Amino acid sequence: MELLLALSQINTHVGALEDNLERMIQAAREAHERGAVLVVFPELVLTGYPPEDLLHKPLFLQRLAQVEGRLHQALGQIGIDAVYGTVRRDAMGLLNAGVFVQDGVEVGFSGKRRLPNYGVFDELRYFVPSKNIRIFPYKGFPFGITICEDIWHPGGPLPKLARAGASLILHLNASPYHVGKQPEREAMAQERVLECGLPMVYVNLVGGQDELIFDGGSFAMNVDGQIAHREPLMRETLSLVRVSRQPGQLVHFLQGTVVPPLEQEAEIYEALCLGMRDYVRKNHFKGVVLGLSGGIDSALTLVICADALGSDRVEALMMPSPFTSQESLEDAAEGARRMGVALNTVAITAIFETFRAQLAPLFQGLGEDVTEENMQPRIRATLLMALSNKKGSLLVTTGNKSEVSVGYATLYGDMAGGFSVLKDLLKEMVYRLSRWRNRWAEIQGLTPPIPLRILEKPPTAELKFNQKDTDSLPPYPVLDRILALYVEQEKGLEEMIAQGIDSATAMRVIGMVDRNEYKRRQSSPGVRVTRRAFGKDRRYPITNGFKVS
Repeated sequence: MELLLALSQINTHVGALEDNLERMIQAAREAHERGAVLVVFPELVLTGYPPEDLLHKPLFLQRLAQVEGRLHQALGQIGIDAVYGTVRRDAMGLLNAGVFVQDGVEVGFSGKRRLPNYGVFDELRYFVPSKNIRIFPYKGFPFGITICEDIWHPGGPLPKLARAGASLILHLNASPYHVGKQPEREAMAQERVLECGLPMVYVNLVGGQDELIFDGGSFAMNVDGQIAHREPLMRETLSLVRVSRQPGQLVHFLQGTVVPPLEQEAEIYEALCLGMRDYVRKNHFKGVVLGLSGGIDSALTLVICADALGSDRVEALMMPSPFTSQESLEDAAEGARRMGVALNTVAITAIFETFRAQLAPLFQGLGEDVTEENMQPRIRATLLMALSNKKGSLLVTTGNKSEVSVGYATLYGDMAGGFSVLKDLLKEMVYRLSRWRNRWAEIQGLTPPIPLRILEKPPTAELKFNQKDTDSLPPYPVLDRILALYVEQEKGLEEMIAQGIDSATAMRVIGMVDRNEYKRRQSSPGVRVTRRAFGKDRRYPITNGFKVS
């Protein structure tokens, strides 16, 4: 006896109920045409994840119910059954639920038992945990439905479902990405499968939602913990999985396609492109605009934007000041040429001198300092925002996590914009991804997109003559090591010293991180790729008297 399931690794849009409905119907129709009898969708697929305070709007829940009625009707007309994530209400409150629809009629639902309330999650703000255990008989393959966090703890609902007679687990997910997340998921699923003795279908959402990336990687795992089928990361797919039950044997998945994992740089790069593409698409921007400086950060940002959107939807602006080198002008122009991106130049020298002249009476008796340096990125931000407004394009900022961490960026200057591609990348990772992208191009027989000189020259903001980043910061390998410990791992000074880091340098960096929380609070959203990104993950008070050193 066999059953053909379809796994719909779908990219939905938070709040866009009609669009999500249409995507689900299209997936269901394709699954039926390919012979599947049951299609499995991810967690909260109709609302998109996370719906956040949309769930507090009665009108949103009313329209969701109406859309679901149309979905059930469409499934009946197509002739395919479905399990999908949505919301339901019981006597205790709102549930994050998985619904089973057979022959166009809702058979029932199963609520999420474990509600995550850490990191990027705050589900206890919206949902109550379900207490029920339910088995759904289906064509000789009775199954249980679990949802995301349900499998991240020993015990939990899976052994109870096994004891209640389930032969199969359909596990619905909206599991956000960070580097190395897929092996963690599969290891956790393996623990639960071995614990309960049931095979598992794991269906994950894919797509970008503000700073979150949902990376797909859906899979089917047999009772021995082995992967029988795995979908690719960062791609919207519909795949078929055949499940078999022979007399005297446990239910198991027949061997299918197991997509191999990506190397780390490729995984991160594809996540950045997905986040960029979906932010532009789902927010209906015509394209993007960014400032080019001739440095590594803007060069990589340009390449990611062009790869994600197409070169014709990217516009770059070079804004030289008196301190901009000829080398930077040439490198910016060459990088734009290699990617086929339109580059315009607007010199800011005259504007800068006007600012200085107008402020001179107010600054009388005060020497030049960082104030004059910061005028330049603020002038550039005004020009870029004007271009963004006029063209209907999203202004993409180019700062990285190292700079954002220590405040080596100008508020209302180079921090100004609508989205930040590199926000969660330390500087050393910016270099790694740039070199990886160049190597990938060479393997394809193409010209590397980032000129070699950009990769080799010392980083500089070029806001005064002969300036280097190391004038204000420790060398990036040292800085990034401290930031990885303090920001991403929450380590203290003593732990850093124990790892061989100079005490004075560590204290200096820690102080810079702590003092600049107010800047980060005002920064644009950006793609999350680590466990501890600024924004939803890491939230500290601006007014804060606690010191770790």
